[in-house]
Formats: sequence, C-alpha cells, structure tokens
Amino acid sequence: MAKPKTMNDDWLIWQLADATFPAGGFAHSGGLEAVYQWGELRGNDELVEFLETILTQIGRSQVLFMTTVHRDLERIGEVDRFCHAFLSNHVANRASRLQGKAMLVSAEAAFGLTTLSQLREQVRRGSLEGHFAPVFGAVTAALNVTAKSATHLLLYIVLRGLISSAIRLNVVGPFQGQAVQYHFGPFVQRLVERCSQCRLEDVAQTAPMIEILHGTHDRLYSRLFRS
Repeated sequence: MAKPKTMNDDWLIWQLADATFPAGGFAHSGGLEAVYQWGELRGNDELVEFLETILTQIGRSQVLFMTTVHRDLERIGEVDRFCHAFLSNHVANRASRLQGKAMLVSAEAAFGLTTLSQLREQVRRGSLEGHFAPVFGAVTAALNVTAKSATHLLLYIVLRGLISSAIRLNVVGPFQGQAVQYHFGPFVQRLVERCSQCRLEDVAQTAPMIEILHGTHDRLYSRLFRS
C-alpha cells in the first residue's frame, strides 16, 4: 500500500506524532528517571536545563543516524551497527532496540509498505538490531516525509516523551509541562538548522554525565519506567 496521492504530509506527521501511535516511547524516560532519583533534577529550572542538554545530544547523534538512513535506505545496516556501537550504555541501547522494533511493527501494520515488511524481516532474522533512529529514518523516507519534517518530528517525539515522564514523576505539573514544551519551540527550530549542517561522521556524545546516570537505571530501588 503506497501513500495516497491526495494525502497531505501533515496528516502523516500528525499520525506519527499522536500519543496513541504504538511506538513504545511512553514506557521509557530517556534517562530522566535515573537523573531524578539521583537528586540531580528537582524542579522546572533543572528540567529545562536537562531538556536542553538531552535535545542537543539527540541532535548530535540520533538525528544524524535518522537523516543518513532517510537519505539512503541502503545504508541502514551500516548506520544500525554504528548506532548499536555508539549506544554503549546498555539501558539506552536496549530501549532504542525496543522502540525501534515497536515503531517498525506499528508502521508496517498501519501503512502496509513492502519496504517496512522487508526491514521487519531483517530484524526478525537478526541481520538488523532495529534501533529506533535508523528505523525512524526508514519509516519517514518510505512515507515520503521530508528529512527536515522528519527531524522536527523526531525531536518533538523525544521532547514530548521526556516532558510526559517529568509529569508522571511529579517533577512538574501538566500545565507547567505544556509551558515548557511551548518554550522549546525556538530552541528545536535552531537545533534542526544546526543538525542539517552535520554528517554521520559528526556523531558525538555531548552529555556524558547523563549517560552515566542513565546506565544506573536497572539498579534503582524502584522504577516507574523501563529506562
């Protein structure tokens, strides 16, 4: 099944961004729960600083994995292996694979594209790890969503998930969360422009302390999220 010729790209973006699209993101906190439990994040100001740091990290890593595959689907094996090696934190690595597989299954079921069925078969056979960012690039490319729109969408999904986690952990309330999300609009726009200047070779770890704390998630005494 191909995308209907009369369909506006915005419609697809709304569907992919919808909280009911079952890509598994709401089961994960992206390291926020571990940072919170270690006492490094307590209120609105610290949440804003955390989000700026995480989004910058996503822009210098996951966005580049995603856009590389978006431009050239033939490179998905190479990029997926790179992503697997880059995510040396076992908690983040596991979460990325779980979300990637959930995204691929959901997109295949929703859109019925042969390309996605083939990718899912590769993941099932073990020839692909199926990390979220490369899969996201493949899905959005298959749906003819532009690379710039896909970058905005990826960063939006990450931001929305982190704010949702902060609300559920009672770091901020729902109204504050919406205000924070609104505040980040210009920041994300600037980040998208910066990301467009980068290549796969520019992938970097820009938030090592958060990465270290994220890796302790499995050892937390009590946990609300899977990662």
